[in-house]
Amino acid sequence: MSATEVSEPSGGRPPGSAAPMLELRNLVVAYGGIEALKGIDLVVEEGEVVTLLGANGAGKTTTLRAISGMLAPRQGEVLFRGERVDGVPPHEVVGLGLGHVPEGRRVFPVMSVLENLQMGAYRFRGVPKKDLERVFGLFPVLAERRGQLAGTLSGGEQQMLAIGRALMGKPRLLLLDEPSMGLAPLIVAQIFDIIREINQQGTTVLLVEQNAAQALKLANRGYVLETGSIVMTDAASALLNNPRVRAAYLGEGAA
Repeated sequence: MSATEVSEPSGGRPPGSAAPMLELRNLVVAYGGIEALKGIDLVVEEGEVVTLLGANGAGKTTTLRAISGMLAPRQGEVLFRGERVDGVPPHEVVGLGLGHVPEGRRVFPVMSVLENLQMGAYRFRGVPKKDLERVFGLFPVLAERRGQLAGTLSGGEQQMLAIGRALMGKPRLLLLDEPSMGLAPLIVAQIFDIIREINQQGTTVLLVEQNAAQALKLANRGYVLETGSIVMTDAASALLNNPRVRAAYLGEGAA
């Protein structure tokens, strides 16, 4: 499929092939009479990192919120591991193995780091020690600050906590909404290294990120969303070198 156009639903698959980790089919989401998503198709295969690029207001956050059950689609289907989850309440979606790290981190500021992580494991009886050790292994600073109130952490530490909290739910698919927003370049590089490690440990990732260069260097594939429609999809390396993408999202003139 050409990177410069989407001529057929990207969710189309050969008969008999295994179901993808995530599939969106003709997904329409509206706020009142305004359609924020206009019938998008999207596929994330198990083990991939897929990035969703687009300008502010393109519908990226709306897409993630529809996947995780926070918004009800007007039309279309959300399938997770072959089963429809559109219309399933968010807490049940989490129980199926889908974690969502929202834009803005949304940690519980007057709870400690450890208490925030415990909240991520709410659906389990007790806090699985192995999962806590995994999070502390990925984010050593959280182990050091486990008794500190989350609201007193730096922005980068809060982002690490938000990701760690989602990991405590043992997600098979992790939705990340702008994980680098407002962070210093050194911390951004660290966050992307950790996302890569999370993926290498077996978690599939769907990433919304305005830092298009970093996202495309990390991802296997990408989709470009414009005013609620997917207008481009390709391997991440191809999108990184696409003149249209470079002009629109990397701040470079089209060659």
